[in-house]
Amino acid sequence: MTEDLIPAATPSRRIKELEVMVADVVIETPDTTTLVLFTGNDRLEYSAGHFLTIDPHQFEALQRFTAFLEDLKGRREPPRAYSMSSAPHERYLAVTVKEERYLSGVTKFPPLLSPMLVKRTVRGMRLVVTGFTGPYTLAPDIDKQTDHVVHICAGSGSVPNFSMLKFALAHHARLRHTFIYSNKTWDDVIYKDALAELAAKHADRLTVIHALTREEDQSVYGPSVRKGRVNEALLREMIPSPTECMAYVCGPGISHWDVVAAKQAGTNPQPRFLESVLAELNAIGVPPKRIKREFYG
Repeated sequence: MTEDLIPAATPSRRIKELEVMVADVVIETPDTTTLVLFTGNDRLEYSAGHFLTIDPHQFEALQRFTAFLEDLKGRREPPRAYSMSSAPHERYLAVTVKEERYLSGVTKFPPLLSPMLVKRTVRGMRLVVTGFTGPYTLAPDIDKQTDHVVHICAGSGSVPNFSMLKFALAHHARLRHTFIYSNKTWDDVIYKDALAELAAKHADRLTVIHALTREEDQSVYGPSVRKGRVNEALLREMIPSPTECMAYVCGPGISHWDVVAAKQAGTNPQPRFLESVLAELNAIGVPPKRIKREFYG
């Protein structure tokens, strides 16, 4: 989930502020880190797919940069939202953070918090988090709605789906899962080993398919690793009963800044991963009511 995107809170859920300690720092890819958080004796009530927020003002190392951005933008810097990669039945809370980059002419402002969380967070560090909320979750009666959940993710969009997948495998025995995961290269794949272990452990209930768009090493390709983008043909292959599945789609979508830039150029914003996948799901006959989505931009 992007630093700048904080979806509206679910009104019925009580938001809680927690002081946590970083118990472990797991490097997932060169630009992505999972922070395992120890919460003491606090009872954690959240759903797989929820996110928490972190306020940058609590970090002394960021004070000058935060003040500069606030002067530049003319507003207070908001907390940043990060999806949880842990599942409610697991012992520790965990978030997975992908470092955002500043791209000249593309990114309006340099990222504030994610570079520090990814590259400068160490074990024993204490921080305050606020959670838990978000609409992108499995329905409590998901196994009455379908027997096949299709996860379609790109990049760090895998984070909430990974949480939902782990929870569903542990608590919804009749569900089958297809996890379709798009990345640029094999080195960019988050949870590569964990997904492989889950697929081996639940071979009758989980199929993992990787789609790589820029991988030049031909040796990585095979039945479960495809070359190219997620497309209609792949979705038709992996979803034999499109009117009966539930699809959870998470990845880059058209952002506010994309809309602004397109308007200035007198064009329409180009579809990104989310818009393309939604169009392809529509083309193969998945009903809109059977699609849940979350995007970052």
